[in-house]
This record gives sequence, structure tokens and C-alpha cells, in this order.
Amino acid sequence: MPQSPGGRAPYPRKLGAVIITMGNRPDDLRALIESVRKQDGEPIEVVVVGNGAPVTGVPDGVRTIDLPENLGIPGGRNVGIEAFGPGGTDVDVLLFLDDDGLLPHTDTAELIRQAFTADPKLGIISFRIADPDTGVTQRRHVPRLRASDPMRSSRVTTFLGGANAVRTKVLAEVGGLPDEFFYAHEETDLAWRALDAGWMIDYRADMVLFHPTTAPSRHAVYHRMIARNRVWLARRNLPAPLVPLYLGVWLLLTLARRPSMPALKAWFGGFKEGWTSPCGPRRPMKWRTVWRLTRLGRPPVI
Repeated sequence: MPQSPGGRAPYPRKLGAVIITMGNRPDDLRALIESVRKQDGEPIEVVVVGNGAPVTGVPDGVRTIDLPENLGIPGGRNVGIEAFGPGGTDVDVLLFLDDDGLLPHTDTAELIRQAFTADPKLGIISFRIADPDTGVTQRRHVPRLRASDPMRSSRVTTFLGGANAVRTKVLAEVGGLPDEFFYAHEETDLAWRALDAGWMIDYRADMVLFHPTTAPSRHAVYHRMIARNRVWLARRNLPAPLVPLYLGVWLLLTLARRPSMPALKAWFGGFKEGWTSPCGPRRPMKWRTVWRLTRLGRPPVI
């Protein structure tokens, strides 16, 4: 990897992009790929993973992988990572982009390269998601508690799954996304492991992905998955005394939001499943990482 000017960290020249699709948005997918190809600087190699559906109609030169079954969001993205060598190490940085997203600016890749060069401990960048018609960024797309100003960049403790860039050294050190999660909270699991290993995460308002405004509850499995995976997240990553505290806070927050009875029933079913089903290896974070999360504005009880 070439050294950057001024003797700073190596310049991350080689970027790759992982896009997973279920084959139901071919026009959006082609537009996204073209927006990646228009980025300034060295060309970005794109890998599209068909998650239980064949990939068709993509431009020439785009690598595709057809999976016989839907492995879920983390499983599909992990396959895409390995397409760039073990842990993605054939490139310096991987972009993970939703197949109905679009990079509206051609300088995003260069901004990514500059950010990782300037800060050797920066491991993950979370982009700002904006609606292509209104320009509005939903509050839930700002990965911090103080989310009222989406135009403010900051250090954060998690990132957005379909609008981010990850230094592949992070993946080599802490591993990829948790396949077991299938959908929901897999980014926070990776974020906590990265922070525990000493890496940092930035939310960058100047790195934009256009994406239509949607509600996560449109997915039929939403309430069950967010509850199950919240329990798994705690069981896998938190020091034992914080597990009941973290989950108790989320239980109270869920009840305070007054979900419908069917949604609440699904949530409690997922909550129970989270305790009774295997969640993968347990690697509790260090207490100094708990303190780091707290200093960054999001202690791991909220």
C-alpha cells in the first residue's frame, strides 16, 4: 500500500464495493453501480451478491455471485467480503451499499480515502442517508442519540448497514458480520467488536447515499428479529452485569412506544427466542470499551 504525502498512514488506494440484492430492483441496482463507477480516483471493483436470487442485467465487468438461498443481510455481505480475498484483504476499504441506494456525488470515494489516511485508527465510516426527492435524513439514520442535526459529523458507536465504508484491516482483526442475525443489529455487533479492538467509527454528513424514505417495520419479521437480535447482541458482547440492565432498558422503551398487540406479541416472541437459542460465541467487551462508549455519548445500556 503506498504511503500518503507527509508520512501519514498509508493511503487506502484500492476500494471495493459489496452490494447484495434479491433481484427485485434491477433498475435501481444498475443506477447504483453506475454511480459507483463514476467515482473520482482509481476505479472501484464491484461485487453483487444475489441473496437467493440470480443476478441479471448488471453492466459488463461487474462480478456476481448467485447464492442458492437467502442467507440474510450479514450472511450475504460476508460472502461479498470473501470475494475480495480472505477478510476482504485484496482491497484496503470495502463499501457496503443498499441496492436501491445511489451515490449522488463523484467525490465520495476520494473523501473516504482522505478520511482513512488522516486517521489511522478510523475503522468504519457511516454515510448520511438522504431521501432523493426531499433531501431529508430520517432521525433513525443518524447513528447517535443526539440525532436532531444530521448535518453534524461526529464520532459514533455504530453505523448504517447499507451506507458505509470499512477498513478491511478491521475485518481481518475482529471478523465479519454475525451470520446468525440474518437481519437487524448486525452492524452494532461488528461496531462493538471494532471499538473493543481500539478502532473508531465516524458518521460523516458529507458522504451521502440517496435512499428512498422507508419504515423498517415494512419487513414482516421486523419485530421478532429486532427483539431476538437485541438479546443476542447483549449476550455476545456485554459484560455480565450489563446484560440485564441493557435489555431491561430496551424492554421499557419498547413498552413506552405502545406498539400494536400483534407487534408486541412478535417482539416478546423474539425476546424469548433470544434467550433460548444459540447466539454464537460470547466475547464480552472490556470495561474500558464500556467507558469509551459512554464518553462517545452512548453507554451500552441504551
